[in-house]
Amino acid sequence: MLDISFNFINKIKRNLFPFYKNKELRFIFKKIQEGFSEDIVTARFVGGCVRNYLNKEKIDDIDIATILSTKEIKEKFKNTKFKVIETGTKHGTVTLLSNEFKLELTTLRQDVKTDGRHAEVEYIDNWQLDSERRDFTINAIYLDIKGNIFDPQMGTVDLKNNNIKFIGDPQRRIEEDYLRIIRFIRFKIMYKGKVEPTTISAIKQNLNGIKKISKERILVELFKILDQKNFINLNQSEDLKEIFSLIFPEFENLEQLNRLSKICNYSQINKEILLGILLIDDKNSHEYFGHKYNVSNDIKDNLNLLAKNFSTIRQNKNFFTKDLEKNIYLYDKKHLINLNIINFVKNTKFNIKDFSETLNRILKSKIHQMVIDGKYLMKNGMQQGVLMGKVLKKIEEEWINNNFKISEDRVKEIIKFHSN
Repeated sequence: MLDISFNFINKIKRNLFPFYKNKELRFIFKKIQEGFSEDIVTARFVGGCVRNYLNKEKIDDIDIATILSTKEIKEKFKNTKFKVIETGTKHGTVTLLSNEFKLELTTLRQDVKTDGRHAEVEYIDNWQLDSERRDFTINAIYLDIKGNIFDPQMGTVDLKNNNIKFIGDPQRRIEEDYLRIIRFIRFKIMYKGKVEPTTISAIKQNLNGIKKISKERILVELFKILDQKNFINLNQSEDLKEIFSLIFPEFENLEQLNRLSKICNYSQINKEILLGILLIDDKNSHEYFGHKYNVSNDIKDNLNLLAKNFSTIRQNKNFFTKDLEKNIYLYDKKHLINLNIINFVKNTKFNIKDFSETLNRILKSKIHQMVIDGKYLMKNGMQQGVLMGKVLKKIEEEWINNNFKISEDRVKEIIKFHSN
């Protein structure tokens, strides 16, 4: 009830005080406009912030398109409180940073030459031409600082109808940058709706083009897809599921999303859990995925640990019962909550009642902390060195196995034994 009220209040605030009325944003637009007559539009919001504004949703990232060059932007904001970061000057983009905002400003441009991966661009001051080089109609909706919409590609109509439509010829748009295939999947998952047959045909004809895209760019887009709250409903669209499976064949467990959807009200689903569900199997698909995309060590380590402990769960019935507090101490509650979700999805004998009871046990379980450390050992006559680590490990093992209890006499006995 509190969440519903909070969201309702926030929606009212967004209606009464739209983001473009913010003082800092108005200052930025005023600064950009300096030196130009009022009839020349020098800057407009574009992209996700405009889509979210129109859909009355929370606005996170703010992108601004401008007729100014990166050099002119840097000069304009040189002596202001905004820090100018050269994030992509080769692509006509700089970032403005303040305590409140991180804004991307990009010069209007048109593509001169493309090869499916990179584009040679020409900087322009024509808003119509800038809109024509964008990928989807919903990404070519512009909003000025007064709240006026400029919509040369009729993106507002498609946004209202949840229609993700390429600007112009889908075939040509995809051939300009094959990553747009994966971006299409992301936006289609985000906004649901039906997929046009011509679009599906163009995508399938160009799937080989994905091989030209770097694994790094693909991985970034994949993670954005997994961050979509509607991703668990992927199986509801046969076309999207087929395209996703062709691009990411290592995800062979997509049908398990159906079972995951049964417990979405119980737990927050995130990228970490989804990777575990989709990749942990008897073929060690998570290891292949990590190698193929050269994912970070943190992701590799997390997947390896989830896989290892999921295997343990299948063999040890006490993992979430008798050994629960021990496992919470060793791995923390968040890890066990994720394991409980993965176990429910992959183990059909584990019903919703079992899942819920296990989750409650995890949440209510005590978190233990061992107070004996190196300083304690030195106070009791032990010399600092390699041996100290071994003694601490021995004490910790006995402490855990004795239900997180160990007497001072027993600690001193262990110290004495290893000091002789």
